[in-house]
Formats: sequence, structure tokens, C-alpha cells
Amino acid sequence: MPRLFWKFFTTIWLTLAATIAVIIVIVNLFQAVPFGRELELRQQEFVLNLTATVLTMDGEDAAARFVRTSEGTLPLGLTISMATESGACADENTAETRSILKDGICYRISVSGKASVVLDYLALLMPWIAIFVSSTISAAALARYLIRPVVHLRDGLSALAHGRFDVRIGDKMAGRTDEVTALAHDFDSSAARLQELQDSQQRLFHDVSHELRSPLSRLQAVVGVLRQSPAKLGAMLDRMDREVERLDALVGEVLTLARLTARSSLPLKTQTLDVVELLNEILGDAAFEAQARDVSITTSVDGVFLADVEGELIYRALENVVRNAVKYTAEHSRISVLCETTADLLKIRVTDQGPGVMRDELERIFQPFSRGKDAVPRGGYGLGLAIARQAVERHGGRVYASLPDTGGLAITIELPRKPTAHGPASNQG
Repeated sequence: MPRLFWKFFTTIWLTLAATIAVIIVIVNLFQAVPFGRELELRQQEFVLNLTATVLTMDGEDAAARFVRTSEGTLPLGLTISMATESGACADENTAETRSILKDGICYRISVSGKASVVLDYLALLMPWIAIFVSSTISAAALARYLIRPVVHLRDGLSALAHGRFDVRIGDKMAGRTDEVTALAHDFDSSAARLQELQDSQQRLFHDVSHELRSPLSRLQAVVGVLRQSPAKLGAMLDRMDREVERLDALVGEVLTLARLTARSSLPLKTQTLDVVELLNEILGDAAFEAQARDVSITTSVDGVFLADVEGELIYRALENVVRNAVKYTAEHSRISVLCETTADLLKIRVTDQGPGVMRDELERIFQPFSRGKDAVPRGGYGLGLAIARQAVERHGGRVYASLPDTGGLAITIELPRKPTAHGPASNQG
């Protein structure tokens, strides 16, 4: 059962046990029985009624013997006497007296209570006082136990509402190990994720601005040259076309990444495709482009893997990984592509012979506009691997990078036959 349940259960149980213990201690200390006064009054009433019955039925001697026996067994101050006052038998009976008319004689039967009034009231109030005190203590303890983390959670949520995503409350739980602590750690994870998204968004804005500024600056330079030398119109128009194409390509990739991010919670529009056949088409095109740098590449892989995928997304993912390898591999080198299939999973590994990346950059290269520190710029904007990861993870697969022993960089794609609701929790190289 949940830990919080057991803490509440234990607190309430200990409260009841402490209440009973307090009552027992007070009884033994003051010899005061709870509800003892009521018990004594009932005993007096019973003895008075019984004595009156004996007197009425058996006479004075039998009643006197009963009084002696009763006092020897349970002393209540029971006495029987003949009333001398006139009209005594006409008086109403009280809790401590009975008036009986027998053979023309008025008898007065009475008891004398010996209990202390203070002890009587103590005995009467003792259970309620013990319950009140113990309940107050336990309620205060439970309230304090619950309110403190709730206050921390409220402060944390208030900080998030004001855009402060660096707040953390897990370390304020003072060693607790219950559901409230789990909630606090979930809050910390959510805050960390929001901070990561905010940082990623700010970085994306910065990188997009930076990437847009370069072709725009070159276009401005072209315009300046044309104003100074109109005769260079032909060459400058060609240069402007290239810069416009770069801008169009950049905007297209940014829009693709934005669509993938925005549609991450929407269902996929899947169709059954042979992913291996799709890969072979991409490899054929990549081999033609690789000839310019004297790079050889695996042009075909064997096998069939029919999967329910959104074709455009998977095509972009495979194409970006393969083209990234062609772009960064060394000249006169080779790119190997291997496929492994199981009943429900396709594993594609693309290995180049380029400069690779540092081990601590294996995850960073999947972030938008990120490249390895030692990577030589060869066109592109550092969005290819980010798009590939988003596309594959939308299908419940994963993409990760590793460093082969022979050098270079290996990108591995794991694609399930049936898409799942969520991608993997983490990617490992």
C-alpha cells in the first residue's frame, strides 16, 4: 500500500493507543473509574429498591439482616430507621432515600455517597479530555506533516507561473519517502524539462537568427556591389539565386522541425511500407552524390521489413542520416550501412570515416543547429539529425550516435514495426 496511507494509519492508531494508555494511568493514579459516578448511583438505586422490597415483603428484621449483609459486601452507607417526623412517608423519594409505610410505621431507607465530587467530575470528563488532547496533538502533527510540503509545492508552482523554471523543491522534503515526496520530485522533473525547453527555444531563436543573418548579409553585399558596378548584374544574380536557395532550404528545415515538434501529440498518418526498400532508394541517390568526393557507400541492403509508418517522416529521417554521413566522411573513404531485423524491430547502422565527435558531444549533435566542435562546415544548418530523431521517436523508435573503434561516427536507428504512443525515455550511445 502507499506509504502515506501507512503513516496516516500509524498516527491514528498511536493516537487511540495513547488515549487508552492515558485513561488507564489516570484510573490507576486517582482510583477514578470512568463513568464511576453513574455506576455508583445505579448501585445505590438498586440497593435502595431491593431493601424497600425486602422490608415490604418480609418485615423489619429481614430488612435489617439484608442491610448488614449488603454493607459487608458493598459498603454504601445503607441504613434503615423509623421516621419520627409526621408525614415523612408523604415525602417524595430521592436518589439517596426511600420512604416505606409498613404496618402503620414509616421507615426511612437511605444511603450516604462517599465519592469525592472532584473525582466524580474527573472520572466523568477524563475520557473526553484524553480524546480531545490526543486528537489535538495528532491533528496538529498530521496538519504540519501535510501543510509544509504543500506550501513548498505552492511556492514552486507560483515560481513556474512567473517563468522561473530553475526552482526545485525535492531537497526541501526533509528526508520524506512518501507519495508527497514523489510528487515533489515529479515537480522537479517537470520544472527541469520546462527549463530545458525554454533554453532550447531561446537557443533555437538565436541559432535561426544567426543562420538567417549570414545569407541576408551576403545578399546585402551583392546589392551593394550591383549599385557600384551594374555591369556585374549576371554574376550577382547567380549569387543572389544561391543565397535565396540557402534561405529557402533553411526555412524549409526549420518548418519541418517545427511541424514535428508541434505534431508530437497528434496521431501518425501511417501506411504499410517496406522500410528496407525505402532505404535502398536513398542509398542509390546518395551513392551518386558521393562520387564527387570519391566516397564509396553501401548501395543496397538485403531483407524486407514491412512497418506501419508515416512515409514522409521516415524517408526524411533515413535521408538525413545517410546524407550527413556522406557530407562529413573523409574523401576517398567508405560509408557502410548495415541492417538487422527481428520480429518487431529494424536496426539500421550508418558508419562513416569522418573526424567524428568528442564523446561528450554524442547527444549534443542531435540538438538543432549543433555540429561537432571539430566538424568542417560542408553546407547544411545542423538540423538533419534533430529532424531524424524527432521523426523516429514519434514512431516509438530511437536514434543514437556512437564512436566506432576504427574512427568516424556511427548513427543507429531503431524502428519498431508498429508505432507506439511514446518514444523511449532516453537515448543511449
